[in-house]
Amino acid sequence: MATTVTVPTKDDALSVYAISALAAMLADVLHEGIGHGLLALLTGAKSGVLSSVAWSSEFDSRLVAAGGTLVNLAAGLLLWLALRRAANASPATRFFLLISCGFNLFDGTGYFFFSGVTDFGDWAQVIAGMQPHWMWRTLLVVIGIAAYYGAVLLLGVGFVRELGIAPNDARLRKLTILPYVSAIVLIGVAGLFNPIGIQLVWQSALPATAGAYSGFLWFRYYVPKEIFPSRPLDGIGRSFAWISVATILALVFVIELGRGITITLRP
Repeated sequence: MATTVTVPTKDDALSVYAISALAAMLADVLHEGIGHGLLALLTGAKSGVLSSVAWSSEFDSRLVAAGGTLVNLAAGLLLWLALRRAANASPATRFFLLISCGFNLFDGTGYFFFSGVTDFGDWAQVIAGMQPHWMWRTLLVVIGIAAYYGAVLLLGVGFVRELGIAPNDARLRKLTILPYVSAIVLIGVAGLFNPIGIQLVWQSALPATAGAYSGFLWFRYYVPKEIFPSRPLDGIGRSFAWISVATILALVFVIELGRGITITLRP
């Protein structure tokens, strides 16, 4: 009697790491470059320095401080919609869309909680001088917890329903731990070269990154039981296209954006 042997689906670690690095860089550039830098230039700044961990200029405002978070949240929702429409896309592309969505939503929602607890960072600037200050900090913490939990649920639903990977699937460990590690390594290494000072890396960049993206490590425990996998995600094979693009952009991200780029508007 013939028997059917099921071969476990495997994912290429190098390709997963490359896709994750690209997703992490996208979230970072959207936050610092678009949310802070571009918004500052559009609302009054004449010049500034853009790095992988911060936007710095003489012009500042509550809107500019809030801009990074708002852009990440908007990008996360757009990426989610793109994923819903990408049913026929390759496994690598669908994985990129979901991981990018996760990075952006975790960045956006995590910052509320981070600033509320530490009174440091973007949203600490937004509520600076607002009284009673303890109430505003508490509000940030509450909003942050609720919004982050929503992001965790959405990511879990995405992995199960959109990618077809159940919470107990052994593949999930690689597809979540590698994105988490890739973001910390990338932001940490690039941050070492930032023009503001090494203190910014220890005080803000690494704690915010490690804390905000920690949802990748435990969202599986909060996936609603009524959500069932769709067609399973095929294995993410070795892709030299993803690896090459990620390598080139990572070098630019670390060497150029890590050291900071001065942007000046023409008079």
